[in-house]
Amino acid sequence: MCDQQRRVDRREYLTLAGGAGVATTIGLAGCLEDAENGDDEGGNGDGGQTIVPGTAPGFEPFEMNVDGELVGFDIDLLEAVVAETDYELGDWQELEFDGLMPALENENIDVIAAAMTINEERQETIAFSEPYYSADQSVLVQSGGDVEAGELEDLEGLEVGAQSGTTGEGIIEDELGDDVSYTSYDNYVLAVQELERGTLDAIVIDEPVAESFADDREVEIAFTFETGEEYGFGVRQDDGDLQEALSEGIAAVEESSQYDEITREWFGE
Repeated sequence: MCDQQRRVDRREYLTLAGGAGVATTIGLAGCLEDAENGDDEGGNGDGGQTIVPGTAPGFEPFEMNVDGELVGFDIDLLEAVVAETDYELGDWQELEFDGLMPALENENIDVIAAAMTINEERQETIAFSEPYYSADQSVLVQSGGDVEAGELEDLEGLEVGAQSGTTGEGIIEDELGDDVSYTSYDNYVLAVQELERGTLDAIVIDEPVAESFADDREVEIAFTFETGEEYGFGVRQDDGDLQEALSEGIAAVEESSQYDEITREWFGE
């Protein structure tokens, strides 16, 4: 199993991320390889299969790349979950969010850990573990700016952004459509930077991520609306054994003190 990632607080992440954006790993490793030579280190010690995890940094505090090091809630949680199974965790692969499902289908990665919402459209292509986190959607605006919004209709006629492939993008397309000028971003760090500069009027983003940005950047939450979405770890539809193992691992971590500890570390809850 890979070494435990170094934990970095939110402010350090945002300072280091700056205008550089998020590095993307191009080379992808092979997946679901049997542990060589019966190595019993990591996992539960029975030399289980190695699974390659994929994520999309830039979604603080769930997954972030800080000075070349991957950290965040999803990173710590998946490592804790896999430690409860017979699997071993391989090297993390970093991609853009909308590249995760294709990478999973192509067997370049074996599990998605990227605050991915479980929905019917995605379930037509991939399978999910049991949920591990619930969230709603928020609208971010520039602190002290001119935009005053209390509901989605108030965004009509404005420049609105979201991360490509996310629930926020889907809401903009489905609920607002041509009533707004929409810009898609590879990650939310870039979108928030544009919001701070005033070249973007609003962002639709998951509530816990919005709260993190509002704590550390010159942006604020205009309003939050209920979506009832839940995050799950994504796996291939034919990988029922891994799906079941991850779900059982989530249950084990939640029943122990580990889930609360990881939550406090990244959300202060």
